Amino acid sequence: MGSKIEYVESSQMYATNYVRNSKAIGMLWGVFTICYAIINVVAFFSPEYIGATLDSENPAHFGLWQSCYFGNSFSGGEECLGRLSDFSTIPSSAFKAATAVGAVSAATALLAICCMLLFFFFQSTTVFYICGLLQVVSAVCLVSSVCVYPFGWDSPHIKRTCGPQAGRFERGDCEIRWAYLLAIIGCLDAVILAVLAFILASKHVKLQPEPVYGMNGSVYKGEVNNGFMGDAHSVAGSRKSLNLHPVMLIPQPDAHGHPDHYSEFSNRTGRSKSSAYRAEYASSMQNFQL
Repeated sequence: MGSKIEYVESSQMYATNYVRNSKAIGMLWGVFTICYAIINVVAFFSPEYIGATLDSENPAHFGLWQSCYFGNSFSGGEECLGRLSDFSTIPSSAFKAATAVGAVSAATALLAICCMLLFFFFQSTTVFYICGLLQVVSAVCLVSSVCVYPFGWDSPHIKRTCGPQAGRFERGDCEIRWAYLLAIIGCLDAVILAVLAFILASKHVKLQPEPVYGMNGSVYKGEVNNGFMGDAHSVAGSRKSLNLHPVMLIPQPDAHGHPDHYSEFSNRTGRSKSSAYRAEYASSMQNFQL
């Protein structure tokens, strides 16, 4: 019975720890899901995928759908071309395809954040599955956008800035900017978050049944608390193990027959022994062994 109770208690402790840890991991998953959506949106709108320095002949930098040139405007500042509402302003077909799948990736990442509100209305398993599917779609689209984008580096407007050496997966005189690296980090983040969402959705704790004590379902002392010692138990150093009998102390009566004429807790002093009003006493107690 003791080993069975220990097994039930250890399994319940494991279930409690697992639920506590899964809630903490779920909170971290939600925080990093929001961070991933921010990374995705910033990388989508930033025109800092590749570019040349200001010392080059035609300084510019390019994003998914924007191309920003320096010194081509009347003010001599930066002029950015390309609009999401008009795909004809995007010069390369590869850039158009990368923009389309990048927009789907950013939209699904934001939709996954909105689906987190479903935790208040549905079971967490269902919500994790929905968010995991959205993050898989977002990850696939973002990886496709990052992989398709270098196919547009052979376009004329890229070669005008990056030199004639530029081509597919050849950046020429241009350099990789921070937005492209941020998109690559977003790909890894999306894959990890999607896998974690499916793990949290599939791993759940089965509730343990209440333990039954005794044959007739009754609970006795000592079955729940192993530290309880009944009358039939004995430990080393206890009264029963030393085989000692109880002793009852009875005060000795005085000459007038009054057994409690003074306090039994008073201490003996030199003055009390030589008192003329009280006889000398050798022992004020009589011991009776039961």
